[in-house]
Amino acid sequence: MYKPGGTIAAALEKIQCKSYVLPAIQREFVWKPEQIERLFDSLMQGYPFGTFLFWTVKPETSGSFKFYDFVLHYHQRDAAHCPELPTLHNQTVTAVLDGQQRLTALNIGLRGSMAMKLPSKWWNNPDAFPKRTLRLNLLASPEPDEDGVVYDFRFLDDAQVERDESALWFPVPDILGMKGGPPMLAWLVSKKLEGEDLNRAYTILDRLHQVVHMDQRVFYYEEESQDVERVLNIFIRLNSGGTVLSYSDLLLSIAVAQWKKIDARSEIHNLVDEINRIGTGFTLSQDFVLKAGLMLSDIASVGFKVENFTQANMVRLEANWPEIRAALVRTVELAASFGLNGQTLRADSALLPIAYYLYRRKAPANYTLSNQFAADRAVVHSWLIRSLLKASGIWGSGLDTLLTALREVIQQSGGENFPAQALEQVMEARGKSLSFSPAEVDDMLTMQYGDKRMFALLSMLFPFVNLRNQFHMDHVFPISRFTTAKLRRAGIAEERIADYIRMANELPNLQLLEGTVNGEKRDTLPSSWLCTHYPNTGDRDHYCTMHDLGDVPDTLEGFPEFHNARRERLRERISSVLSVAMP
Repeated sequence: MYKPGGTIAAALEKIQCKSYVLPAIQREFVWKPEQIERLFDSLMQGYPFGTFLFWTVKPETSGSFKFYDFVLHYHQRDAAHCPELPTLHNQTVTAVLDGQQRLTALNIGLRGSMAMKLPSKWWNNPDAFPKRTLRLNLLASPEPDEDGVVYDFRFLDDAQVERDESALWFPVPDILGMKGGPPMLAWLVSKKLEGEDLNRAYTILDRLHQVVHMDQRVFYYEEESQDVERVLNIFIRLNSGGTVLSYSDLLLSIAVAQWKKIDARSEIHNLVDEINRIGTGFTLSQDFVLKAGLMLSDIASVGFKVENFTQANMVRLEANWPEIRAALVRTVELAASFGLNGQTLRADSALLPIAYYLYRRKAPANYTLSNQFAADRAVVHSWLIRSLLKASGIWGSGLDTLLTALREVIQQSGGENFPAQALEQVMEARGKSLSFSPAEVDDMLTMQYGDKRMFALLSMLFPFVNLRNQFHMDHVFPISRFTTAKLRRAGIAEERIADYIRMANELPNLQLLEGTVNGEKRDTLPSSWLCTHYPNTGDRDHYCTMHDLGDVPDTLEGFPEFHNARRERLRERISSVLSVAMP
């Protein structure tokens, strides 16, 4: 029988005073801002909130367990994990087993903030993560939208609020300090509301106050056993359906319960954060690290299956952890030296065979830099880039069985040199060939800017570019010149404009440039930029030869001829690099 747990405000107060906590058996907070917004809309509409499962930990055992606080100010890069609490000795603690996501969402929405990465910004850019708090538009239409949403909740920063003069954005955390009608009315009057707008805004704000302070919305079941194995079993049964909890969360929870010397949660979280800060930033996940743990520990299957989470396997994973950790850091450093990052690494799983290889050969810290390993790195680079270039996708279906087979190849190779040829034979036998056809070469030539394969292709074609520096995929003829209006002003015939716009984003109009150089180039036509940047004719000719630019026209009128000529040269270069016999 479930028990009443009071109001949302009361639950948040218990979170704040550390009466409600998260056990080490938990999952990461995975909700997006839009999900929190929908949760608040559902509460305002009176939809069911769902019950919770609470684990009551008694004073005599509370000091034996590790507990965590709820996320308050979520930052996608810097604060995505639940903060660890000090040991809670001799006190009754309520640990949330089921309902962790919902309570965290309420905590963020009513007390905290979210900082998600803006698109098209580097992960290592501090301005890429604006801090946003949950707001409620008190002047929104009362009619539901096509998705049934009635109340307009949004995570916004102060600048967004100031720019939107058509709405009245109430900061949702302020409702916790409002005791009823008079303070709410005073706030609305201070915003110069009157008449129908005042009535509508007050009705919405009063509903929010009722949902948070008045409605009895929290109901729970209670588990009182102090046996962590029983609690873990309950957690798995609740969450092993696949959609509610990822298997990597399961593995982490079991590791937390069974590792004896290492704090599994903090170790794995810290590693994820560390490798994602390498180079210009990656977006590797806990799933990636834990699958690597299964693969590098030689556990029979690398799949996230409950039968792989035995105590013996967890003991092996803990024993191998220092070496696994080092191999993963080396692997991501190597990927960064190839110029890859979170935006250009098309498939994270492509790094796992490389990690296993570096683990088996006990690669030293200087593997990514020393000339001693340059030839081996070149073989790894070629294999990795070709696997990322395949339009059909090498690292999709059948991933676990493929990784297991590749691991066996590396085991048998001895570990002194990367066994690219043997790996490719196994991959081809499984329908994952790294050989390319003439049709695939022609497909690459029409690849558009923004295609996840584009960086891999350019880095393969122009290996002399120093990818350890920050670089950009640059349009040779600036894309800003290819609007319909600008092309008309440039005298381009109307019937040719659509072709110009299409060709502008294709491979023949793209190159790799260091970020500072690209910043200087901006919207300058290539002929003018080349003359300014390389006033010496020999230097200019050398640049054009290295980048396969050929004769660069002075105006946009000659762009189609430039595009087609470079297309043919790149066709030859691709077929040569990939060993494709072209018709």
